[in-house]
Amino acid sequence: MVKADKIATCVALISAAAPKLLLATDAPMSSPPEVPSWADTLNSWGVAINGYVAASYYASNGYPGGYHEFDENHNTFQLDQAGLTVAYQPKQGFGAVVDLMAGEDARIVHASEDGHDNSFDVRQAFVQYATGPLTIIGGKYVTLAGAEVINPTQNTNFSRSLLFTLMEPLTHTGVRATLAASDTVSFIAGINNGWNTTSTSYGPKTGELGIAWTPSKTLSLTAQAYLGKFGATLPTPIDANRTLVDVVATYNATSSLTFLVNADWDKQADAFGPGSASASWYGLAGYANYALNSQWRVSLRLEYLEDKDGFVTGVSDGQHLWESTVTFGYAPTKNFELRLEGRYDDAQRNTFVRSQAVGTIPADLENSLSELAVQGVYKF
Repeated sequence: MVKADKIATCVALISAAAPKLLLATDAPMSSPPEVPSWADTLNSWGVAINGYVAASYYASNGYPGGYHEFDENHNTFQLDQAGLTVAYQPKQGFGAVVDLMAGEDARIVHASEDGHDNSFDVRQAFVQYATGPLTIIGGKYVTLAGAEVINPTQNTNFSRSLLFTLMEPLTHTGVRATLAASDTVSFIAGINNGWNTTSTSYGPKTGELGIAWTPSKTLSLTAQAYLGKFGATLPTPIDANRTLVDVVATYNATSSLTFLVNADWDKQADAFGPGSASASWYGLAGYANYALNSQWRVSLRLEYLEDKDGFVTGVSDGQHLWESTVTFGYAPTKNFELRLEGRYDDAQRNTFVRSQAVGTIPADLENSLSELAVQGVYKF
């Protein structure tokens, strides 16, 4: 009887607890805590990472050579650029930027800096210190000059302008300070090793001065000047001073239509050897960019370059060049754009290589060049 009573008591206890067990089983299980993504973690630290890949095919009836910055070859597929930027730039205190690039464009940038063939280049790498309205950077960084940049995602055309190629530097190595005097005006001053020069063995340097004025959302003006030792190694070492004055004006006529003008004036001392005369050249480029809708856009560029002393085109009695480019962009997503471009260059003299020199046969030169290009650009 005692044993039977114990069994009955256990059954009664289990029966009483059963509803509670069922309720506990039916209750939803708590979700595990969300683990932040790597991107979220970096953002919380103030670190920004972004990159892109740009590839193209372009065909021309000649060889652009030194008159086009990156599309130098003739009828070719190529990886233009693959770029990656890691930046930590707080509003106060120390930060840094590392900006890397690889591809055929990187090969050209690298060769302009030290004359060596390398398809990888550190486009920018600098430390930064910010305090109040003042920001100072030291290391290697891109130039202030020009309306166009090395990074293809920030340009509206596939090819670069004559001004970009023949009149403006690409990068500098030195120190630059930017003072935001107000919400609309900033002043820039710096000193560096020269044009596209990462290191030098001489004392004299190149100074840079700049001002940026944005009086309204529709208008912005920048002016910058470089004066000092040129320093670049290509096509031949130039141990003399070079001066550049560059102005860029941007007008946003509507939310869809933007006009831009870029003017340059250059002067090279001892242009034809030590103790020789100086040479000067100037150019003007105009842009019109129109967004047809959220996916389609069209960009037009027209420019003129006067090489009156023949220094940058190698023509002894000087010449002028014209160039026109139209680019259609199609962006099915915010991360990708397909570009179709047509370009026509015209020179006063027979300047463009139509066919390469072979053996003792000289190159065939013409005064015009036509090019068609397709480029795909993906950003992440």
